Amino acid sequence: QVHLVESGGGLVQPGGSLRLSCAASGFTFSSSKMGWYRQAPGKQRELVAGITSGGSTNYADSVKGRFTISRDNAKNTVYLQMNSLKPEDTAVYYCNAARFTTTVKYSYWGQGTQVTVSS
Repeated sequence: QVHLVESGGGLVQPGGSLRLSCAASGFTFSSSKMGWYRQAPGKQRELVAGITSGGSTNYADSVKGRFTISRDNAKNTVYLQMNSLKPEDTAVYYCNAARFTTTVKYSYWGQGTQVTVSS
């Protein structure tokens, strides 16, 4: 059974930091591309950051230089370090695991964790 469990969200003041974690189980984590997405009220879900099985990363322009995605394959966990947070970063943040090959295809989602940036 697949599980993606996010943690680390909360309320933080502008300029502050949070570290999100996503603990994964039930699939081959090390072979999966992992991503963090977010969805603000009234907006579509958007990609925040992604990391491939090989460790290559990509970021949304709005978070470049402020957020860092990383993974620990030994712990089956992906992280999102968020610094210099802004009110516009307020959203529900979701963890995603995906893999698309000729024989294996999946995209799994966590339940989300709320991040609120407000003074």
